[in-house]
Amino acid sequence: MVAVTAALVKELRARTGAGMMECKKALVEANADVELAIENMRKFGVAKAAKKARNVAAEGIIAVKEVDDFALLLEVNCQTDFVARDASFIDFVNKVAEFALISKASVNDLKMRFEKDRVILVTKIGENVDIRRVQYIEGSKLVSYCHGKKIGVVVSGEGDVEALKHVAMQIAASRPEFLKPEDIPPSIIEKEKDIQIELAMNEGKSADIVKQVVMGRIRKFTGEISLTTQAFIMEPKKSVGEMLRERFSSVSTFIRLEVGEGLDKAENISFAEEVSLVQKG
Repeated sequence: MVAVTAALVKELRARTGAGMMECKKALVEANADVELAIENMRKFGVAKAAKKARNVAAEGIIAVKEVDDFALLLEVNCQTDFVARDASFIDFVNKVAEFALISKASVNDLKMRFEKDRVILVTKIGENVDIRRVQYIEGSKLVSYCHGKKIGVVVSGEGDVEALKHVAMQIAASRPEFLKPEDIPPSIIEKEKDIQIELAMNEGKSADIVKQVVMGRIRKFTGEISLTTQAFIMEPKKSVGEMLRERFSSVSTFIRLEVGEGLDKAENISFAEEVSLVQKG
């Protein structure tokens, strides 16, 4: 049997990022063959990653990448904010983002392309990792904004760069779903109208009053979810559209991603609470 030296353990740790004892065990089982040890660890990592995949990955970071007239936002999730700040996790995200910028790959293609890297990372950090979303945008003038790696925005427009930067920050803070009211699908407006009619009727208002109240609430609703009609955060007395016109600028489209949107975060419960839940069945 070939001796497992400290140098071999160090090499395996450097190549896999796994713990010292895990590396030593893998080398013993592989008769000090580093390549075989890596292969075996990957096989183990697949099983380990499958277990971790049951855990909710709702933390993570948003990466923003730009080149010429093309940009992207990428969301990669992990389970805790602590791991989201880990250098290995950040390196993985940047690696995926750089490839996406060149290839313009779909999220499913990115998942397949980086599955081995993901498995190794899961084995190292002990948390589930998920390449969740990627969005692309093109335009002759692109302006991006990233808020603490948790919210990413890219705006495509024309005119004053500073004005477009303000718009990107507005989008990050106010979450508009559409560029302008005309872009809102009629089905969304009708659904909101039904809700507001029900609310107004329950308030005991007459039919004539209900109609007026609902019209006002729908105007407010469409104004809040449309970028150009939102109150401009830096000057609330004017709308974003008015600010852009004053700056001889315009926005043609935008993309926005926020870490964990639509995901349920795992609840922190004690061991005693967990046992209690199991007993209750």
